[in-house]
Amino acid sequence: MNNSNCVKSVRGSRLAGACSVLLAALLAGCSTLPTPFSADEQKEIAASDRKAATADVEPLADRLTLADAIARGIKYNLDHRSRMMEEALAIGQLDLGRYDMLPKLVASAGYQWRDKDLVTNSKDSVTGLPSLANPYISSDRSHTLTDLALSWNVLDFGVSYYNSKQNADRVLIAAERRRKAMHNLIQEVRTAYWRAASAEKIEKDLRETIRLAESALADSRKIEQERIRDPLEALRYQRTVLENLRILESIQQELAAAKIELAALINLPPGTQFQLAVPSANELKPAALPMPIEQMEDIAIARNADLREQFYNVRIAVAETKKSMMRMFPGISFNYSLRHDTNSYLIHNSWQEAGAQISWNLFTLLSAPAAIKFNESSEKLAEHRRMATQMAVLAQVHLARQQYENAYKLLERADSIYTVDQRIFEHSKSREDAATKGRLDLIFSNTSAIVSLLRRYQALSQLYAASSRIQSTLGLEPEIASLNDTSLSDLRRNVENSMEQWNRGDALQPPAAAPAPKADAASEGERTTAVDGEQPASVAPVSATPIAARGFAWSNISAAQGIGEPKVSNAAWSIADIHERSMGQMKRLALAAVPPKTAP
Repeated sequence: MNNSNCVKSVRGSRLAGACSVLLAALLAGCSTLPTPFSADEQKEIAASDRKAATADVEPLADRLTLADAIARGIKYNLDHRSRMMEEALAIGQLDLGRYDMLPKLVASAGYQWRDKDLVTNSKDSVTGLPSLANPYISSDRSHTLTDLALSWNVLDFGVSYYNSKQNADRVLIAAERRRKAMHNLIQEVRTAYWRAASAEKIEKDLRETIRLAESALADSRKIEQERIRDPLEALRYQRTVLENLRILESIQQELAAAKIELAALINLPPGTQFQLAVPSANELKPAALPMPIEQMEDIAIARNADLREQFYNVRIAVAETKKSMMRMFPGISFNYSLRHDTNSYLIHNSWQEAGAQISWNLFTLLSAPAAIKFNESSEKLAEHRRMATQMAVLAQVHLARQQYENAYKLLERADSIYTVDQRIFEHSKSREDAATKGRLDLIFSNTSAIVSLLRRYQALSQLYAASSRIQSTLGLEPEIASLNDTSLSDLRRNVENSMEQWNRGDALQPPAAAPAPKADAASEGERTTAVDGEQPASVAPVSATPIAARGFAWSNISAAQGIGEPKVSNAAWSIADIHERSMGQMKRLALAAVPPKTAP
């Protein structure tokens, strides 16, 4: 008895020790505390990220052209890379989901041990009395069991099939979203490029005019102190000069960040100094749009990224309905396995098993009407979204074309105003009168010329933004294979070739349009004349025929914002508007302060 008690106490102590170790491990796992990154760790990770972000970026070897900026944005922009990774992830999900349609082949192995033999008694099945035979042993204390089982469920196969079809559509949706992201990126690159180009163009004149205005302001204050002229006249003069300085300095400050924004979009290392190429004459004065509106609608319906996404969403909804209906049917499964057991009491240690089973959750019949109604509503919602998107795309086509025509007329007007202001500045500069009035005219005319040039670039930027919205709505972009396998020089040539093709109209394959009826000949002439700016816009609706004597530069630009929202994120444009409204009044006040000359 003493030995038995000792053995029991030893076993109890061992069991208690094992439980305490297990409990301590569980408590240690549950007591995990938040551990924020230290400053050194964050600094190290940030440095590693900066190095990885610009690791494969080729340095600039020459002046940056628009095609080069677009190519660099497509290849190196980090947000665009994220969209590409999302598309690759969707492709990986599709490949992974295909394996769900295969049968399940499970290999298992186990080991069993017990401290006592498995001893059983039996009783007579007729009398119910205990058997007179001694208890028998039918299993070893320790043995291993191996199993290789193949099972296939028809219902799971059907659900996995529709899941795979949905994943395939999601890959296409990811591709359309990447296209749209590329459209937005190209739009942002072009907007930043023209802002940087305008900053480079007016930088020299801006500094010279600010220097001249500050010199004139100092002379005026000296004249005021010496009381050579009427103090009120000097103060009015200073007010005009200060207002011009405020406008010039505001423009200088707003345009100073243009190159930084462009460098961030094309993923140049921060602080990189670069120069832009001189824009060509075709870029500074693009041509107009020749395509009929009906052909634009056909191309937009066939290529628009948003509309394509809605088509795929409808197909996903239909597959979801079929998948839900399939779950209501009974499931049939087939099983086949190879088994082996090392139990020495078995006569056959290896054997094969096969079977078939059917199962059906009868409660799915109760939810069938609600499930059918829900799936039909989901399909109708997807179809309604597709219909709404299609109508929105058609409206975007008309709006984008109208905005392009308006922007083209504004560019022509801004170009005329800039030409006049530039001539006025040249006349003011050629004067040899060194009086205060002459210097004021020079400052005012130079400021007006700078602001007019800025407004011209603003109109040019709005024109390219309108063309970008047209191309985004039509779904036009350069055909690019794998960016990882395409070098930057090849991508640049691809972009340039695409732009040339769009300029010639070769990239467009619209269906043949029916000839216009003769009754519309008069209205066609009215619309064409209205586009040229010789009649009010209210008289001329959007033309459905080509605009005569003009050609449209098809370039790979797409909208960064919605149609109907021609936004330019630059306060310098509004400064130009303020200057236009206020300069006339200031000039009249300054001229009124100068006493009229009396006859000798």
